[in-house]
Amino acid sequence: MQTEIISIEEEGVFQRACDELTAGHPIAFPTDTVYGLGTRLDEVEAIEALYQIKRRDSAKAIPVLIGDFAQMNLVSPGWSPEAEALALHFWPGALTLVVSRHSYLPAALSALPTIGVRMPNHPFALRLLNAIGPMAVTSANLSGGSNTTTAEEVFEQLDGLIPLICDGGTCPGGVPSTVVDCSSPELHILREGAVPSTSILEYLNRSTK
Repeated sequence: MQTEIISIEEEGVFQRACDELTAGHPIAFPTDTVYGLGTRLDEVEAIEALYQIKRRDSAKAIPVLIGDFAQMNLVSPGWSPEAEALALHFWPGALTLVVSRHSYLPAALSALPTIGVRMPNHPFALRLLNAIGPMAVTSANLSGGSNTTTAEEVFEQLDGLIPLICDGGTCPGGVPSTVVDCSSPELHILREGAVPSTSILEYLNRSTK
């Protein structure tokens, strides 16, 4: 497979990205944290291909990115008050919330009844998600490899494995999202990332007073 790098400023790249995703092909694109490798949420074979491309352990769940707040209910049947408060305050942004997932979502996403969800703060990513709908998206690197913040870094690891890399320059964040488990009454920080856990806890403390 030939991997093309095309600037997001180039005419036709957005339609090309949508066409590749509609055809069931995973693509790489910029987000506010690192480059993402994503596919449509209703393409089971394409989701399975994400694991193969990354050489990712199939036991590890793949998060979902959404383009607006209306898409939250397409992913989860219900959000706790804390999860909803965090989403409304920190999204779009570098915070992934683990919530209960709809049973009809592909089992390939997660072996658990939960799923990680995030709304990225990047115009191209949001445009793509609003056109395609919620997407299964993981970091655009080989498992164990370094995070990718430029299209060239994605190419170094995934050349020949995907058809398209949408080049948005250097990702502004460069650090993966913070992950918070909101699936139980007591919240747990699963991964420290771009949003400091202290900011999350301080906001929750203020909002509950």
